[in-house]
Amino acid sequence: MPRLQKCMNIKLYLAAGTGGMFGAIARYGISVLFGTDHIFPYTTLFINLSGCFLISFLLYHPSLKQKLSPELFAAFSVGVIGAFTTFSTFAVETIQLMNSHMLLAAVYILLSVAGGILFCMLGFKVASRKWNIQ
Repeated sequence: MPRLQKCMNIKLYLAAGTGGMFGAIARYGISVLFGTDHIFPYTTLFINLSGCFLISFLLYHPSLKQKLSPELFAAFSVGVIGAFTTFSTFAVETIQLMNSHMLLAAVYILLSVAGGILFCMLGFKVASRKWNIQ
């Protein structure tokens, strides 16, 4: 592997890692701000649905994708949004709900999966919309 390509890969790793730090801090901050509801995990649902919108918006917005360097794109997509959203917390909270409220667990799964797809579609629609700003 040429030395320049190795350097480029290291920059991408550092960008994703740095972005991940900010995404994790944002996720933790929102959890602290809104707290954890022991009946239904609204905070995780909000975080994951907003992350679905953001990743889809970022991936499908034509001018953002062209204007961002590969390092910034990795920092935002893999780093910030990847660390902000959390599948493992969703899975743990689902198991906890299943142990106490099976119906709420089913609602949580449905809202998370169907809502995630819906928010990704919404992010795609907003990103691919023609903006006529004068």
